Amino acid sequence: MELSNKTAREIYYDVKNNPARKKFGFGKKAVLVNIDPQKAYTEVGTYKTAYETDPKQLEYVNKLSQQFRELGWPVVWTHVAYMPDACDAGIWGTRTDTEDSLQNIKFGSHRSEFDDRLEINRETDVVYLKKMPSAFFETQLQSLLVWHQVDTVILTGGSTSGCIRATAVDSLSRGYRTIVPEECVADKHESYHFANLTDLSLKYADVLDVAEVSTWLEQQK
Repeated sequence: MELSNKTAREIYYDVKNNPARKKFGFGKKAVLVNIDPQKAYTEVGTYKTAYETDPKQLEYVNKLSQQFRELGWPVVWTHVAYMPDACDAGIWGTRTDTEDSLQNIKFGSHRSEFDDRLEINRETDVVYLKKMPSAFFETQLQSLLVWHQVDTVILTGGSTSGCIRATAVDSLSRGYRTIVPEECVADKHESYHFANLTDLSLKYADVLDVAEVSTWLEQQK
């Protein structure tokens, strides 16, 4: 094992500025999957579980979503919410039981709602309720991608070390080119965030500046 005194942020930028592997690249058609941008995770100052990495994250997510709609490509939003007894959280919901715990994001609660800053088109966008980290796990996402014949999955939301990573691994495992716009994902602590961006970029996905993703979308018109 290689040892280092560098921070996770420093290691990430070393990898970003000195890439050792070629990118997977964009394919022919993409889906945008916005993972859990709900108040439990976006209302910093209201909830202990909320986090923010780039203050413009949701602005970028809105822009990408609009670009996808203009192309007629699918836009997906996921969120989590659980039953009163949290039985649908499974073993994942057994580690803690406080008002901030995952399994206590209940249906109809403020924590379960999408952030008010988001621009969600309820007529054209797809909304999935998920129970576990990956957006693919026991949702209809795979069927949607087959129907739309996409080969590229672009991920936004959070957390980088949790649901983003889990979805990216599942996406690659299913044969999709997977893209993570750096400014569009966030985590509770910079160490988790940058360590996972490093791991994603080395193994499972292309971690790109959001401007590069936006430019590629413009070129598809």
